[in-house]
Amino acid sequence: MIQSTLKKLGRPKQSPVAVSVKRSTTGLGLFTEEPIKRRQFVIEYKGRVLADAKAQELNTKYLFVINRNWTIDGSSRRNTARYINHSCKPNCEPEIYGHQIKIYARRNIKQGEELTYDYGKEYWDGYIKPQGCRCATCLARP
Repeated sequence: MIQSTLKKLGRPKQSPVAVSVKRSTTGLGLFTEEPIKRRQFVIEYKGRVLADAKAQELNTKYLFVINRNWTIDGSSRRNTARYINHSCKPNCEPEIYGHQIKIYARRNIKQGEELTYDYGKEYWDGYIKPQGCRCATCLARP
């Protein structure tokens, strides 16, 4: 039933790529263990789906806003995608399907590369800008 529903939605069943958590310039990061093709499914950002008001009460940096009503709390260590760091020039991008957040490759990604996506303006203004961006793109600037 689920498989036929996915086919109707135009999304075939997807398997995540092999990844590992390692040290990066910003702490821990998620790195690919295999080459990834542009637009290929990488991983799903998983967690409890919370009403936005409840999510605002939590003290965690792993909240992913789905829309103005719903947020995913990705703080569980089982959510491997939580280790994807921000980049001003990301190689991945999230796509929202209902209450699911799937991460796809924006370009071909080489084996061993760190996986990144742009966390967005609100996160940038609240967390990154005050400390200064430490993504590889910004650290490489003179």
